[in-house]
Amino acid sequence: MIELVFAPDDVARVRFAFSPLWEMVRSLRVLGDPSGHALHLPWVRAVRPGLDGLDLGLLHVLVKPWGYIPDFLTPPPVTPLPDLRAELDVVRATPPEVVAAELRWTERGGSAGPERLALADDPERALADIADALERYWAAAVEPFWPRVRDLLEGDVLRRTRALAARGAEGVFADLHEAVAWRAGRLFIDRRWHHHGELAGSGLLLVPSVFVWPSVSVMLPPYQAMLSYPPTGVATLWESGGRGAGSRVPDALAALVGRRRAELLIALAAPASTTELAARMDVTAGAVSQHLGVLRACGLVSGHRMGRSVLYVRTPEGDALTANSAQRSEARASRRRDVTEPPDS
Repeated sequence: MIELVFAPDDVARVRFAFSPLWEMVRSLRVLGDPSGHALHLPWVRAVRPGLDGLDLGLLHVLVKPWGYIPDFLTPPPVTPLPDLRAELDVVRATPPEVVAAELRWTERGGSAGPERLALADDPERALADIADALERYWAAAVEPFWPRVRDLLEGDVLRRTRALAARGAEGVFADLHEAVAWRAGRLFIDRRWHHHGELAGSGLLLVPSVFVWPSVSVMLPPYQAMLSYPPTGVATLWESGGRGAGSRVPDALAALVGRRRAELLIALAAPASTTELAARMDVTAGAVSQHLGVLRACGLVSGHRMGRSVLYVRTPEGDALTANSAQRSEARASRRRDVTEPPDS
């Protein structure tokens, strides 16, 4: 069990970011053990043909299906919306002694394999080869899917930032993950290893990650304390037709605002961009923008800029209207069942 003690300054320094590099490294673990990450099997099937001829041996030596991943491969993001090239520059700047030490380190009772030890003997050359291999792997395996993944991560950051502003730390951690619990200024994370310590004013970096599913991952000092967790909506990320396709639209809501706008309100249970909504609903981005303009004017959705894109999300009024319409539709359906079903004999 990990127990992190928050001082008042630490609560004020809870912040969010996501990392292309982190996604890439964690995706290697998925490729190494697809059966342990069944949610991502559609991605595995889609990406494998493009990996033919690409030598992943070096990366698989570093990122096993389980166990310790050298920390220098996943430095904590320094900005909320980091660029992969900038992150790889951070990796390339890792001191050789740190590279060697982390290549040799293993969890208690284990020992580094001969491949890792050979890399640790020449850390400068190893680091250059590793960074180049990561760049090639990104282009083949992750970059083609990055817009879809990025939209999901940006949406989760927006959702939890709103929860932090509205309800503080409890609002953020309440539904973060089943292995995470917040109690009286302390964060408990269910892991196989033990740690108890104070954050000492450095705060906590929260990093949503698609490929960390179904678990969470923790990084502790001397690095910035970081907790990586699966974002809301990850279970439908690879569904054909996009996330949220086929959601049932209450008839009353469709009659009030129009069926297409009602579909948008239902879809915006989680934040999304215009491009993502257009793909999910198989309509043009221009049509989505027009409908969103009407919903914004009615105070049912709002837009928030995240980097170069704008994410839309339901306002509290939009949440209330959607929930009330769904409850009324379900109540009418229940009454119809009561009328049509024969009484018990």
